[in-house]
Amino acid sequence: MTIFDVFALCGGLALFLYGMNLMGDGLERKAGGQLKDLLERMTSNTFKGFMLGMGVTAVIQSSSATTVMVVGFVNSGVMSLRQAIGIIMGANVGTTVTAWILSLTGIQGSSFLMQILKPSNFSPVLALIGIVLYMFTKKSSNKDTGAILLGFAILMTGMEAMSGAVAPLKTMPEFANILLLFQNPILGVLAGAVLTAIIQSSSASVGILQALCVTGAVTYGAAIPIIMGQNIGTCATAMISSVGASKNARRTSLIHLYFNVLGTTVCLIAYAIAYYVVKPALIFMPIDAAGIAVVHTAFNLITTTIMLPMAGLLEKMAYATIKDDASDEPQQAFELSLLDERLLATPTVAVEQSRLVANMMAEFSFDACRKAMTLLDNFDQSVYDEVVELEGRVDTLEDKMGTYLLALGRQSLSEADTSEVALLLHSIGDLERIGDHALGLAKTAEEIRTKEIAFSESAQKDIMTLRMAIADIMGYTINAFTQHDLQAAHHVEPLEQIVDVLRVKMKEGHIDRMQTGMCTQQTGFVYSDLITNCQRISDHCSNLAVTLIRTDVDKMDAHAYLGSLKAGEDREFIELYNQYKKKYNLD
Repeated sequence: MTIFDVFALCGGLALFLYGMNLMGDGLERKAGGQLKDLLERMTSNTFKGFMLGMGVTAVIQSSSATTVMVVGFVNSGVMSLRQAIGIIMGANVGTTVTAWILSLTGIQGSSFLMQILKPSNFSPVLALIGIVLYMFTKKSSNKDTGAILLGFAILMTGMEAMSGAVAPLKTMPEFANILLLFQNPILGVLAGAVLTAIIQSSSASVGILQALCVTGAVTYGAAIPIIMGQNIGTCATAMISSVGASKNARRTSLIHLYFNVLGTTVCLIAYAIAYYVVKPALIFMPIDAAGIAVVHTAFNLITTTIMLPMAGLLEKMAYATIKDDASDEPQQAFELSLLDERLLATPTVAVEQSRLVANMMAEFSFDACRKAMTLLDNFDQSVYDEVVELEGRVDTLEDKMGTYLLALGRQSLSEADTSEVALLLHSIGDLERIGDHALGLAKTAEEIRTKEIAFSESAQKDIMTLRMAIADIMGYTINAFTQHDLQAAHHVEPLEQIVDVLRVKMKEGHIDRMQTGMCTQQTGFVYSDLITNCQRISDHCSNLAVTLIRTDVDKMDAHAYLGSLKAGEDREFIELYNQYKKKYNLD
């Protein structure tokens, strides 16, 4: 084996790993919607969790990615520790699909069917189709399909390059002697674990082993312990990802480790007995790529069969290792943990988490507004404190969300997810400002109480009308934002115009009362603050609704949209506006 063969091996490995990454990312984006549906079906039933984990991993082609995703879910409270156990077990079985795909390189036969199934024959065709879709189409789903085909072709090209580079090793007795060392079960397991921990992908390490099979020097006796070790090595990714996470997230990574270590130990004992006592002839026979896929699948199925009934024991072991303490995690810390950076590796899921947190922000902001409104009738210090707390939580979430969404925007996103991230980035500032104005209303209510300000009967009537309009606009806005209800969104702008009309009417009425001596200047300042905070709340509601509408209509310019409404070009807007004018006696 020459230095050029070593270069070819390194280049083949680089292509192999890049192709696997490109194909996995494309599959993840392409299957984004289905992945969301699968994750919504999470259940405490361990067997169903197993099927879920197997399905997700088969789709995204990475048990490490699935496990890291699960650690993130548990850390953010979306998934319980018990739910995670079955999914982790299923991920180990789902990852065997990759080995079967890679085993296609070993297909032999001269018939047309056998030849067409060889990756070296059909990969160039896939690469050509993939590059056309990736470079010459604009639709994101077509580009994702192109990335999948390109990734597969590059992966197979790398596999062929590695196989060709190591082929000269078949004549080197030194290489055969090294492989004999790995027939020692302990050394084989350690070799597989270390290799997989370094490259952080059991699928990739299995692929490397399959490439080495072309030498004819890899026996079943050497391959079986290495495959066992690969399952332990793949735990490194989840263990690293759990550093600094919540206790349950760390327990999740420990369950992954315990599952693989215990399963490997049982299988290793059985293998050692067979190797040293029975000594079946199969152990000394050369293994091929398909044989590795069979061993990999059989090992994971056996391990899961043994460990699946022991899910409760694994959970107890994790709790025994990482014990609970008396202090519970504060609610605000839990809210922030929903934006787990581990989930950025799975953008589709990270977008869903961001939407969940944005909905929480909306609930907090509008709840603060509703509570602040009640203070105008009857000031209660405890309610005031709740408004202050809610406004603070919204501020904290807005800071965290801004950073998280910017990081998410740098990931490889589907067209729908890109649109959603843009919508959320535009919206969180308005939600934070609504919280600010809720606090402003609460402070106005406090000033009314401390200064013993009393409004005239006509002023009180106008305030009540304004509050009704604000309650209406907030109701439509939160439904539009949290449920993506475009019909509700179209009610917001007509109501915002009504609030503007009410503001002008109330200020004119206040000036009239000032001139007749019914209101004082001090009362006027507080009255103006109240009106301004309400009007600003309606403005930010309008921003949220318009952002939602223009995102749905292919990023229509917000100013152009509002201009068309005010110019009377939208029949629905005119009808709703007239309806609300009548409701609030503004005809």
